[in-house]
Amino acid sequence: MSTVAMEPILRHSHRKTAKIRINSGKIPPSSLNYTLRPLSNGKSFCNFRPHKPPLAITLRASSVSDTAVVETSKSADVFYEETFPVKRTEKVEGKISIGLESLKDKEDWRLTVGCNLPGKWILHWGVHYVGEVGSEWDQPPIEMRPPGSISIKDYAIETPLEKSSTSLEGDTFHKVKIDFNTKSSIAAINFVLKDEETGAWYQHRGRDFKVPLIDYPRDDDNMVGAKKGFGIWPGALGPLSNMLLKSEVPHSTGEDSSSYSREPNQQNRCLERFYEECSIVKEALVDNLLSVSVRRCQQTSKNLVYIETNVPGDVVVHWGVCKDESKKWEIPAEPYPAGTTVFKKKALRTLLQRKDGGHGSWGLFTLDEELVGFLFVLKLNENTWLNSMGNDFYIPLSNSSFLHTQLRQIQSEGQGQKGISKGEESGTPISGEGGEGNQAVSIYTEEIINEIRNLVSDISSETSRHTQSKEAQESILQEIEKLAAEAYSIFRSSIPTFSEEAILEAEVLKPPVIISSGTGSGFEILCQGFNWESNKSGRWYKELYEKAEKLSSLGFTVVWLPPPTESVSPEGYMPTDLYNLNSRYGSFDELKVLVSKFHEVGIKVLGDVVLNHRCAQFKNQNGVWNVFGGRLNWDDRAIVADDPHFQGRGNKSSGDNFHAAPNIDHSQEFVRRDLKEWLYWLRKEIGYDGWRLDFVRGFWGGYVKDYLDASEPYFALGEYWDSLSYTYGEMDHNQDAHRQRIIDWINATNGTAGAFDVTTKGILHSALERCEYWRLSDQKGKPPGVVGWWPSRAVTFIENHDTGSTQGHWRFPGGKEMQGYAYILTHPGTPTVFYDHIFSHYESEISQLISVRNRNKIQCRSTVQITKAERDVYAAMIDEKVAVKIGPGYYEPPNDSQKWSLAVEGNDYKVWEAS
Repeated sequence: MSTVAMEPILRHSHRKTAKIRINSGKIPPSSLNYTLRPLSNGKSFCNFRPHKPPLAITLRASSVSDTAVVETSKSADVFYEETFPVKRTEKVEGKISIGLESLKDKEDWRLTVGCNLPGKWILHWGVHYVGEVGSEWDQPPIEMRPPGSISIKDYAIETPLEKSSTSLEGDTFHKVKIDFNTKSSIAAINFVLKDEETGAWYQHRGRDFKVPLIDYPRDDDNMVGAKKGFGIWPGALGPLSNMLLKSEVPHSTGEDSSSYSREPNQQNRCLERFYEECSIVKEALVDNLLSVSVRRCQQTSKNLVYIETNVPGDVVVHWGVCKDESKKWEIPAEPYPAGTTVFKKKALRTLLQRKDGGHGSWGLFTLDEELVGFLFVLKLNENTWLNSMGNDFYIPLSNSSFLHTQLRQIQSEGQGQKGISKGEESGTPISGEGGEGNQAVSIYTEEIINEIRNLVSDISSETSRHTQSKEAQESILQEIEKLAAEAYSIFRSSIPTFSEEAILEAEVLKPPVIISSGTGSGFEILCQGFNWESNKSGRWYKELYEKAEKLSSLGFTVVWLPPPTESVSPEGYMPTDLYNLNSRYGSFDELKVLVSKFHEVGIKVLGDVVLNHRCAQFKNQNGVWNVFGGRLNWDDRAIVADDPHFQGRGNKSSGDNFHAAPNIDHSQEFVRRDLKEWLYWLRKEIGYDGWRLDFVRGFWGGYVKDYLDASEPYFALGEYWDSLSYTYGEMDHNQDAHRQRIIDWINATNGTAGAFDVTTKGILHSALERCEYWRLSDQKGKPPGVVGWWPSRAVTFIENHDTGSTQGHWRFPGGKEMQGYAYILTHPGTPTVFYDHIFSHYESEISQLISVRNRNKIQCRSTVQITKAERDVYAAMIDEKVAVKIGPGYYEPPNDSQKWSLAVEGNDYKVWEAS
């Protein structure tokens, strides 16, 4: 097989190697031969100039080794050379630092909180006063608040961190200083750190940071700096003391370890200086470059495609060719680059060669001259693909085909088509046909789409409706959804865009009501049956029992109960013995009685199960808490190996680690077996109808499918909490990358579970708070959250026990709650109502909205037609039976083909029904 030896072209270029930058939309200058000229519509067009570059390369065949040798020459025929910007998501590790130091007067002290990662950091904080019972958060006195602080209702303060003036070049450090006096009546300072650019909150082991200022019993696992001895406060950038203390996770085998209910020793204010650091991980966008050139070898009459990129690590080119303008993928004749493999007889895969020094990689592809185009995407790992604006990269292989492509792009300019613009939100150019309507679709997705269409034609045909049994039709519908799930996962880049053709036919169907394991009937209305404080009464199950009939009368069909297991934290999210169901909410027997009561009134029950992590009851020989007790007495083989806190001997984690407790290794067969048996036991013994799955980012969604197949829930949903995209502190309009990550997790479960639509909640925040209702329509005129792409798996909500209640970590804009409910209770998806809102002054309006939803049979797959999305008003029609308007602006549905009557009205929202 002939091979080509060739030095990377750009190694001889005068262009500097591109520097990777975090969260920047700019691309470094390049000497490559294309320029950007403005379009009449304000965008830009890639104007390629097909002349020979300063350095030309000629290929000379060796008569001895049959190997082409590269020489520099002015005769090389170069007809295409272009650079594409590509973006990928990278996890950046950093530190949150907390330090306490005394000032000149021994009674005056200073708490300093810092972060060494770039971002717009906000300290969300409050104080706990001596002798105060029940409330852990209150506002500090005025004199304690740093400049720039703002009040958050009556319970907290938000203070921006300032960039340190002593930062070293290339580094960033943000910090805030809080001064206080020991004569005050403050017992503790509580805080969390918020990055306004991403919307992410950073806690301490899953809870608020707590800095005690008096002598608390040292058994709170979210305390920092409590009774740890003396240290040397190093300042923002100075050397750390040798006495830098690392956090240790305490565990309790008896009563809950929370000290909140215990009265601290108010007399002991023997403060000690300390400095402590906590690791954090932030996801950031990284700019990279991909350069492609095509040359004609005069001796062999072959086309030589050269690819170079500065994307780090192993980069695989997943490629094929096309013989005409249809851009249909085909496998070319040999020779192939060394190490190339065939993928499912449909494409080739070639690992790019590392450049000298390891900074980037390159590859050379030899192709016959009669071929029209070279198609490819980059594969970084099993879950990360880089493409061009959602399409395959398309490289023309002749001067005529390239110029023909350019001509078509120019023609599309006058027709309002999308050209290449450095202002595009995705930051990547459109390759191939320049963004025309009939974009190239990969052959794999195309085959799945054709299969879906065939199934749709089968079930919708007149013959099918009369001859097929209901069971057979339901089976076909379920197969359609599985195929749609597979289509979602193909060729997703790190900043992907969604191809709605993949499930268009499936979603527009109006099928009979079917019950599919894990996804319900489609008509569910969910109630979260607890808040953050519900554990404190000790009799929550009894209290909820008394409200069961009320919830049923309001129209709820499913209730989500709190975590039932014994737990280190009183809220239940740090479980120990999974089979011990005596918790702070009530006893095992009280839980069974409660579930039975809900079934009597026609409400299904979801259990809140924590599968990602589990707190150990015993230490190993090294003093590390990693030996479990109870019925599931696992050892350290059940713990992932890449969490340094717990010395696990399992495999590496398949997701993000939750550092407050040992992360369970779901790749272990004995772990999966035990968890499946436990879920089955909960279904049979307690009567749960399904699951709310906590922190599913921590383990692969494929394991979730395994657990759901074993426990066969009626309904299941995962908490996949992720940060939205922000630029300079302002939420981006395009949140496709965010919702795609949630979609990808649902995909991994094979569509057997839904997920909370965090995207929709975040967009509602900005739309309502900033009066920017245009945000509620995406670029294709669809709802911009998960509900706009896969509504049957989107569980919509505006508040829960983490975001609202007494935690208030991401509160819905105050006074706008009913606008939020008017949106989610009229739109597709499965809406969720928070307990605190049900039993409040909102009860009547929520009840009316639920009645409208039920009367008009709005379901998770209902259709939405957005009729208005402007600065001060959003309006839509759902199933042509309900119209809704939110925002202060004006809107009335047209009374032409059908008449509309006002059904519900409130502060800045209206809902109409078709008469």
